[in-house]
Amino acid sequence: MKYTKDHEWLRVDGDLVVVGITEHAATALGDVVFVELPEVETVVAEGDEVCVIESVKAASDILAPVDGEIVEVNEKLTENPGLVNEDPLGTAWFFKMKLDDLSVLDDLMDEDEYNELIG
Repeated sequence: MKYTKDHEWLRVDGDLVVVGITEHAATALGDVVFVELPEVETVVAEGDEVCVIESVKAASDILAPVDGEIVEVNEKLTENPGLVNEDPLGTAWFFKMKLDDLSVLDDLMDEDEYNELIG
């Protein structure tokens, strides 16, 4: 897995990249009550807002961690946003992306670097 400074994780799954938020981010948000997912086939650039998460504490944006196309979204999150708190690194992924070049992931943090970031 790779990580961003915005507390997103990325995992390669075949020729796609699965994106979610870290346990650290899910804990900081508190109980998630709403998730707005992007549209499939949306082409995004790194830093674009792609999702909105609302918790009992605040609303947060999920930004595109890399350039690519959204090819699948996790509809389970719209039905049960609490999955984000229950299993942020597993069943609570947000979307899958198709990238032109998977090597861009090399620029992201590995688990040790991310753990150092969050202290």
